[in-house]
Amino acid sequence: MLKLAVLSLLNGISVAALYFIVASGFTVTFGLMRTINLAYGSLFLIGGYVGYQVGDLTRNWYLAMIAGSAIAGLSGAVLQWGVLDRLRGQDMRQALVTIGLSIVAADVLLAVFGGLTYQFTPPDWMQATVSLGVFGGYPAFRLLLIALSLFIGVFIWAGLTCTRVGLAIRAGVDDREMLSAIGVNPSRLFVIVATCGSALAGLAGVIGGTALSISPGEDSRYLLASLVVTIVGGMGSIAGAAVGALLVGLLEQVGLLYFPNYSIVAVYLVMVGVLALRPQGLVRGTA
Repeated sequence: MLKLAVLSLLNGISVAALYFIVASGFTVTFGLMRTINLAYGSLFLIGGYVGYQVGDLTRNWYLAMIAGSAIAGLSGAVLQWGVLDRLRGQDMRQALVTIGLSIVAADVLLAVFGGLTYQFTPPDWMQATVSLGVFGGYPAFRLLLIALSLFIGVFIWAGLTCTRVGLAIRAGVDDREMLSAIGVNPSRLFVIVATCGSALAGLAGVIGGTALSISPGEDSRYLLASLVVTIVGGMGSIAGAAVGALLVGLLEQVGLLYFPNYSIVAVYLVMVGVLALRPQGLVRGTA
């Protein structure tokens, strides 16, 4: 029983790592830039499908990862420049437009790729099993996923708190006119940020398709996960996104072991509790 509990704990951490990679870009665009992009889950799915096609043609997982990230990032940039920036400050319109775009994107992807479930094949060295002693073995890819999420988290946090670009992003949210006055184009800056956030969603699509799978409906699942992680962790907080993702991932996976019929309910109960008792999220801040 102890072995099963430890493996469930590791599964929860690895799922949390995937949620964090998806939610980190969403946290920056939604929590920090105050841009409501409810088509974010579609970017995850686009990155996953494009990555699978490239990987299937080239037999190269690394090219699949690059292609999925690049196409998702480009799609996010077009969406930010062509739609969201023109609706700046109009939260309801941003929400409605992006919901409509996500529905269209889901139907187009279903028509192109069908209703099949796809899974990536990583390089051979990633398919190894790491020995955990008395607890058996654990897939090396999932351990690498945890390490990658830590690297991405530290990189984003450092970029937002220790660089002039990060300061400009936070300043642009509060006072775009002042940012323009010192020679920075806020719209261009926000397009760059949206591109990076969307590329993270595409990257997560390839990684998620490797650790789990890619199929229709995954866009809604990861959009909801990103919303819950951002709300629970705290708006605009990368550390909060990490805490929220860890909490959600552990509740899901450990819950499947001890109360399988109610594990997903527990996640939303936690979100309701956080909104009731600490509406700013568990971690407060802008980085």
